[in-house]
Amino acid sequence: MLTPFLAGIFLATLPMSTQATQSEPDRGAWRTAAPAPTKRTEVAVAALEGKIYAVGGFEKPSLGNVMNLAITPSVEMYDPATDQWTAKAPMPIGLHHVGIGVAGGRLYVIGGYSKSGLSVWNPVATVYAYDPATDSWTERASMPTARGALSVTEHDGKLYAIGGYDRKANNAQVEVYDPLHNVWTTAAPMPTPRDHLAAATIAGKIYAIGGRIDGDYSRNLAVTERYDPAIDRWTRVVDLPTARSGITAAVVAGKIFVFGGEGAAGTFNENEAYDPVRDVWQRMAPMPTARHGLGSAVVQGRIYVISGGPTPGGSFSDLNEVFIPPRSNVKAD
Repeated sequence: MLTPFLAGIFLATLPMSTQATQSEPDRGAWRTAAPAPTKRTEVAVAALEGKIYAVGGFEKPSLGNVMNLAITPSVEMYDPATDQWTAKAPMPIGLHHVGIGVAGGRLYVIGGYSKSGLSVWNPVATVYAYDPATDSWTERASMPTARGALSVTEHDGKLYAIGGYDRKANNAQVEVYDPLHNVWTTAAPMPTPRDHLAAATIAGKIYAIGGRIDGDYSRNLAVTERYDPAIDRWTRVVDLPTARSGITAAVVAGKIFVFGGEGAAGTFNENEAYDPVRDVWQRMAPMPTARHGLGSAVVQGRIYVISGGPTPGGSFSDLNEVFIPPRSNVKAD
C-alpha cells in the first residue's frame, strides 16, 4: 500500500489529461447584431410580439435636431429574425429618461423629461400607448407624480412606476397603472428613494436595483429591494455587487441580468446576474462595450442590449450587442 508521501509523488507524475481539473464556469457569451439606425442615449427599449422597440432619448446632436435640443420622439423597431431595423410612428413628443413597459399587447411610455424653453429637464407625468397593429400612439391617464429617470416593470397585467427624480428630490413613489381601466393607484413606497435604477419582475415579486441619489452618478447605490404585491411590502435583499446607475435589467430563465451604467470613474461593462431563489449575485461575461443610458429586451432567451453612451454624460451609440446566457440558465424553446 502506498504511503501518503509516495501517493503524492505518483499522482504528480500522471499526465495532465488524467488529473481532475476544474473547468471555468460558463458566464455566457456575446455577439454583435445589426446596429440601430440612430445613435442615441437615455433610450427606452422593450420587446413586444417578438420585435424590439427603441424609443426616445437623446440623439447625437446635429443641425437637424438643434431646435429640439437633441431630444428625439423617434421609434425604431428591430426584428431579431431578420436582423433588420424599421422606423415606426414617432412618439407625440420627444422624451428622454422615460419608463417603458408592455401590457395587453401594447407598449407604454411613462414619465420622463421633456424640453421646456432652453431646459431639457422638465419632468412629465404623461403616459403614451403604442399599438403595433395600427402603428399609432394614444395618450392615456397621466401618472400621479411627474418624474423622470424612473423604472417601470409589469406584474399581473399592471405597470409599476418606481422611483425617479423630479429635479428637486428623489421619488420613493410606487404608482401602479391598470391599462385595462386606464387608472392609477398607489402602492407602498420604495424604502430607498433613487433614480436611474432598474426594475424587474420575477416569480411574482418586483425588484428595484441600483440607481443613484438626486441624479448624481458620484453617489451610486448597490441597494436591491424586493416588493411583494400580494402583501404590499418591501424587503431588502443582497446588494448588487457593483454600485452603479444608468443601468438596464432583463429576466431570463429565473434570473435578473443587470448591464452597464456610469459613475464618477467612467462607464461600466459589468454584467451581473441575480438568483432570487438563493439570494446571490454572479458575475457574468462583461459587455463588449461599456455604456450607460442603454436599454435591453429579451427575445427567445437572448438579451439584446441597445444604444447608450460609452462615456459618462452626453455620449451616444447605435450598438446592438446580444448576450447569450449560460446554457444552464436558458430553457429549451
